[in-house]
Amino acid sequence: MTEERRRRGWLVFAPVLALVAVVGVLAGALVWNIMNVPEPLVGREAPAFDLPQLHDADARFTEQDLIGRPALVNVWASWCATCVAERGTLVELQRMGIPGYGFNFRDTREEALESLGTGPDPFTIVGFDPRGLTSAEWGAHVTPVTFLVDRHGTVRFKHVGQLHADLLNRQLLPLYRQLEAET
Repeated sequence: MTEERRRRGWLVFAPVLALVAVVGVLAGALVWNIMNVPEPLVGREAPAFDLPQLHDADARFTEQDLIGRPALVNVWASWCATCVAERGTLVELQRMGIPGYGFNFRDTREEALESLGTGPDPFTIVGFDPRGLTSAEWGAHVTPVTFLVDRHGTVRFKHVGQLHADLLNRQLLPLYRQLEAET
């Protein structure tokens, strides 16, 4: 390969390399910004809601059902693979005595019930939110999203994405135990 051809090769490759570097820096900055945006709902009273229950369309699920002891609220959908993968963690939390409530997000009642019928149901009550309006008022525009609400109905924690062991052990469980001790 002549020196001339090598130089031409770098002239073609250098802009591609520069573009990849710029995209990488911008993507990193975007992720950093998303991860460091303060959550406006944490520390505030949970939004009021009134949803039909998933299992019984004549029964209601409201914010009053969350009052009295700390509780998890999980926004999920049958079509969300991450939600399905997360269900085992929610079942384990329920076995530990942590009540779990759900908002079924942009789903059909039939598909949601079928999804919950494939294994243990981790929820005490599930609100059916087919248009996602209540979930959106809570700041959940994707699934899964998990909230921890204290006994007074104040949102104390929010996590977007699948719950994982490190998050549970470092943040969620200690905060839940602290809130439980306050009741």
